[in-house]
Amino acid sequence: MILDRIFRPKPAVVAGRALYAACVEQSRSPRFYADLAVPDSVEGRFEIYTLHVVLIMDRLVSQGPEAARTSQALFDAYARALDDALREMGVGDLSVGKKMRRLGEAFFGRVKNYHAALATLPDTKDLDALIRRTVYADVEGPPPDALLDYVLRQKQGLDTQPTERLLSGLVSWIAA
Repeated sequence: MILDRIFRPKPAVVAGRALYAACVEQSRSPRFYADLAVPDSVEGRFEIYTLHVVLIMDRLVSQGPEAARTSQALFDAYARALDDALREMGVGDLSVGKKMRRLGEAFFGRVKNYHAALATLPDTKDLDALIRRTVYADVEGPPPDALLDYVLRQKQGLDTQPTERLLSGLVSWIAA
């Protein structure tokens, strides 16, 4: 019992892992790849997973210390999954660190840019440009505004969810 208390993950870690699992589940919706023309590639999936993680992290900003811990745990789960994915793809141990550094830089760039673009809402110009530059970087003629509308609906849905719900690891996504 004492060891159970010592080794039991903190509530923020449990919540962060659950939120990451919810991001993964939502990001696997075939609609992104079939209807919204998100490339069904490593890069396309990276962008959609990252987008969902960033939306939750953006929602948790400035919500107090427990939200900060949960957001960090969400990022930790995301980074661990990226590391695991690289290894499963056959990237050697010596290369994983370099690739993770590049992915980390890309992630933090996305966080900064999405946060800035979301802060300008209801003006969607910056958010639309960011989505086109990242998610649709290699796509000719992406579907007009479909993913932008999805992101706006998710942001609005997340904003209406109680912080306590997110801090317990529960999130309700609007159907993709």
